[in-house]
Amino acid sequence: MSVNCANAEATARYYERFAGRAANGHFRQQHGLVLSSIGIGTYLGNPDETTDANYADAIVRAVQLGVNVIDSAANYRFQRSERSIGEALQTLASEHGIARDELVICTKGGYLPFDGAPPRNVREYVDETFVKPGIASFDEIVGGMHCMTPAYLQNQLEQSLRNMKLECVDVYYIHNPEAQLQSVSEDEFYTRLLHAFEQLEKNRAEGKLAYYGVATWNGFRVAPDSGGHHSLGRMFEAAYKAGGEGHGFRFIQLPFNLAMPEALSLANETIEGDQTAVVEAAARLGVTVVASASMLQGRVARGLPDEVRKILGSLTTDAQTAIQFVRSAPGITTALVGMSSVAHVEENLKLTEVEPVGAEGFGKMWG
Repeated sequence: MSVNCANAEATARYYERFAGRAANGHFRQQHGLVLSSIGIGTYLGNPDETTDANYADAIVRAVQLGVNVIDSAANYRFQRSERSIGEALQTLASEHGIARDELVICTKGGYLPFDGAPPRNVREYVDETFVKPGIASFDEIVGGMHCMTPAYLQNQLEQSLRNMKLECVDVYYIHNPEAQLQSVSEDEFYTRLLHAFEQLEKNRAEGKLAYYGVATWNGFRVAPDSGGHHSLGRMFEAAYKAGGEGHGFRFIQLPFNLAMPEALSLANETIEGDQTAVVEAAARLGVTVVASASMLQGRVARGLPDEVRKILGSLTTDAQTAIQFVRSAPGITTALVGMSSVAHVEENLKLTEVEPVGAEGFGKMWG
């Protein structure tokens, strides 16, 4: 593992910065690292310089207030979100004394990203950027938008490292691999996934990434016979083939919120003959679960019933209540929250001083 990734000593140092301030349960240990129970996401927003600056400021403020998990993707805001992270990391190091290795930086590759803004001619852009240089052929691009061949993922990982001014990314996700199932058989899908994992393992050996995984929207939330389901067990087996017992497939990301509870409620995974929900399956396999869409772009952050608010601690805002639900769920390590303004960061991160709801309280919510 690269010395330029997050590590146990540095993330423990970050945790110590908040001794006496952060509530019990806000920080969690996974794979020897200390991760915050809330992470900052960078998905939404206009592709302009104002939003770039707002995200950079929001990331800096979030880290100052107890968030050390930062999430992005190559296609978020046409690569601009990754670049905002790079600016924020430099500011944190130079002006606030917070080192890169205290932070868990996560990004994704799979979708074909534009560069800064949409091109006038998409096909011409794809041809010039990916096809002619030999990065990906049109036959390898599913639905005109998704690719996960080894050469393509290599190109995207290196691009993300440049965008964020990093030597190593802590978690590299294959982004919505279920897009491939629109065009290939299930067996072909897992063969492609194996080749992708083999490439990511090579990058682990070179110190360019620490861990990898998949970030999905539907793959872990649908029935096994739906045609779009991901078997976590089969993915884990592919990672074992690619990297042996010490493989780096240790993270998955999926939506989980008050309106999308399938990660806990749907027994769609089979582990050692047992039918179980994906969160439990991940725990048994030693895979960390990160929740995206914690507020479902604000749709579960308003008008919550009084009973729900009471169980979750009668917090000041419905947004805080929605986040509290996710970070309190058993098996969820980090709840990602998109925050592109300092004001939202300061409001939402008042939760760092509030303990997550315990198992008994969450059971009442779940029941």
